[in-house]
Amino acid sequence: MENAIQFIFYLVILLFSVVIHEISHGYAALALGDTTAKDAGRLTLNPIPHIDPFGSIILPLLLAIPAFFGQPTILLGWARPVPYNPYRLRNARWGSALVGAAGPISNILLAMIFGLLVRFLPSVIGAVSGAFVINFLSIASTIVLVNLILALFNLVPIPPLDGSKVLFAALPFGWQWIQMTLERYGFFLLLFFIFFFSQWLVPVVLFLFRFITGSLPLIF
Repeated sequence: MENAIQFIFYLVILLFSVVIHEISHGYAALALGDTTAKDAGRLTLNPIPHIDPFGSIILPLLLAIPAFFGQPTILLGWARPVPYNPYRLRNARWGSALVGAAGPISNILLAMIFGLLVRFLPSVIGAVSGAFVINFLSIASTIVLVNLILALFNLVPIPPLDGSKVLFAALPFGWQWIQMTLERYGFFLLLFFIFFFSQWLVPVVLFLFRFITGSLPLIF
């Protein structure tokens, strides 16, 4: 029962974190001159327009199965990509990379804001006491953890993840075959990475979490 409640709590934070991630893409595109996301009504915190049945629900449920048996796991997910038109961006070369990078940057900023609260709030208010403070620090710690995972996961250079957009913008023209190959097999490569190599993200996440908050997360 406790694991189920913890998973639901984690899933809610994951959902709203990926929504903020996607909205950041839309606002970055808007700042670069493309109004596609705004016109589509996707610049909203309402999670319903952003939910992807597989990435927001099915995949986190599948990845959570080991946790219910006491095994370590890392929960990943994504929302429906916010649409944008790369041909309407003011920066033709780096526009898509800037839009792509906006999502992970938003997650890193969230992790830093709540991580600094976890690190310094106890010393500001004195000894940590009271259910409200303890619960807030627990929520803040989970927000840090989820957003670090999202940022690192999305920086992996496999389509359709954001890291691929940065990679493709940096590729010399003669290496465009790499982009075509990754785009052709991207979804299968992504699933392969998630189920067999996503655990490689854990040491990096733990290092960054401790660097920001000064402690280790309780749910790892």
